[in-house]
Amino acid sequence: MALFWILLAGGCVAAAVDWFAAATSDRRLEYAAKPAVLVALTLAAAAIPADRIDLADRRWWFVAALACCLVGDVLLMLPRNLFVPGLVAFLAGHVLFIVGFLQPPEPPGSPPFTFSVAGLAVAAVAVVAAESAPGVAVIRSLARRGQQALIGPVCIYIAAIATMVVLATNVGIALAAAGAVLFLVSDTVLAVDRFVRPVCRGRLAVHVTYHLAQGLFVVSLLR
Repeated sequence: MALFWILLAGGCVAAAVDWFAAATSDRRLEYAAKPAVLVALTLAAAAIPADRIDLADRRWWFVAALACCLVGDVLLMLPRNLFVPGLVAFLAGHVLFIVGFLQPPEPPGSPPFTFSVAGLAVAAVAVVAAESAPGVAVIRSLARRGQQALIGPVCIYIAAIATMVVLATNVGIALAAAGAVLFLVSDTVLAVDRFVRPVCRGRLAVHVTYHLAQGLFVVSLLR
């Protein structure tokens, strides 16, 4: 278990450095720190001992998802227009998170696995209500900019992250739910800042909420 905490601590240190880089617009420092966060968190998830996890199947789906997010991080921070490949990498990550959240605990019932029709419906309504305005604003902005080719991929991505959030809020683990909500906040701020209008300290907000989300996903695996 010591290795897990060392890797998690390393991820926290790298995140703090990356947040400083985002706040000061130090791109060179960001190039080193931002990937380091996901490397540390991915390894931490893989290093959880078997006796400290009841979500063995979910863990490996999460490890794969984190690896996809790492690829997306690298693609989006490079000084080239790699938005679509980065979007695809994060889309793959969300699909893997979705499959992970659908894995039941071992033994069944511990930790709680509380999917219900009512819970899923409430979460779906809440996500749609929260994301409808920024989602429409992003799509309209893409249309005005003549970037209609991005509308389809962006809509697919929105559907994927919304599904991930709905499932995460219904597995009975508060840390997983909080992580999913923060991931949604991070992506929403990123999309608005990139396509609609600049958001004050938007870059920093995106990095902070994103790293907190990924860290909470990893810690949510612990028994």
